[in-house]
Amino acid sequence: MRNLIIFFRRYFNFFLFLLLEVICMVWVFQRNDFQRTAYLSSANNVSGKLYDKYNNVQYYFHLKSTNDSLVLENMRLHNALRTSYDSMVTTNGTKTDTLRQYSDDTAHKVISTQIRHYEYFAAKVINNSLNKPVNYITIHRGKLQGIRPNMGVISSSGVVGVVRSVSDNYSVVLSMLSKSNSVSISARLGQGKEMGSVHWDGEDPGYALLKDVPKSAKVNKGDTVVTSGFSALFPENIPIGYVENIAVGDKASTSFTIRLKLATNFFNLQYVYVIENLLKDEQQRLEDSTYKLIK
Repeated sequence: MRNLIIFFRRYFNFFLFLLLEVICMVWVFQRNDFQRTAYLSSANNVSGKLYDKYNNVQYYFHLKSTNDSLVLENMRLHNALRTSYDSMVTTNGTKTDTLRQYSDDTAHKVISTQIRHYEYFAAKVINNSLNKPVNYITIHRGKLQGIRPNMGVISSSGVVGVVRSVSDNYSVVLSMLSKSNSVSISARLGQGKEMGSVHWDGEDPGYALLKDVPKSAKVNKGDTVVTSGFSALFPENIPIGYVENIAVGDKASTSFTIRLKLATNFFNLQYVYVIENLLKDEQQRLEDSTYKLIK
């Protein structure tokens, strides 16, 4: 206590000066509009910058929750798209989860009914290989969350692969970056609509090959290649890649081999969407029964 008193006595004049300075500043700003306006403007500018820095830091620490909410919103939007429904004319039976269009007149009649064809499930990627002949992706969603083998998997930008095995809470996806005959994606050119199939050549994880495109097709660099919709795994018009260059091959060949830059960035894959084709089993049963009759 004695040292504190000595300290204040030694610097009494300095503290008195500070007190009088503060009192003078307060009187100046209170009694003069110009000085008060200048002070408030400067103070708001400084506080605004401080709040901006604080918000940037806060935003950084909330990125995970922001990404999670965006993924869920994208899943909801995917499930609400008209491309997830098929137009149906039904005269009997009960159909659930349908999208109906009504007339604009006073009768308000149902003029079309669309039944859900595809359903999307968001999942987080927890493991991803890129440098093997056959690559796999592990996702944190499994049998208990509605995932089954042979379901298509996409990212927010394009095709990813196919679910191969499932446990209660995890699934392993066979990446399209696999030199395997089982990974062949039915595709078509976005402009000319000519068909082909996409395979990975085992070289660069950013590129793949589109084969069996007829030479009559008009193909330009940058053209989009999308899913054809012929596979039961993927809806049509999901991006696969973009034309990088075209290889003609030998003169006897009737088709192009096209190098694609893949739409999905496999180096930075964090979330995916698993697609369930709700009509797949019906289609498969009909096709199998037809093949048996032919045999």
